[in-house]
Amino acid sequence: MKANFKRPFSQYVKKARKPLQLAIEDAVEEVCENPDIGEAKLGDLAGIWVYKFKFQRQKYLLAYRPPTVEQHRQSAAVEFLVIDFYQVGSHENFYDELKRYLRAEGKP
Repeated sequence: MKANFKRPFSQYVKKARKPLQLAIEDAVEEVCENPDIGEAKLGDLAGIWVYKFKFQRQKYLLAYRPPTVEQHRQSAAVEFLVIDFYQVGSHENFYDELKRYLRAEGKP
């Protein structure tokens, strides 16, 4: 599967130290191998999945949107699926920032 990194995700990874960057890279690989590994969210975050992982006794969350059924149908012609990675970070204010970004992204 192909990974598509949104701006908040890329900025966080860019500012992070190298060991954390490697841990995030491992988490992204795990999600790409098995998109159902995370937990589906409901309500305002419907369609978003969150994968939790630990790094140096700190819990991090990784928000992503797995490929839809329509993308699976088209995958025979395209031969790859895209997973959008929206955000990564510690639990503090994670969901509030994610909702804020998704609202801003939805507007033209």
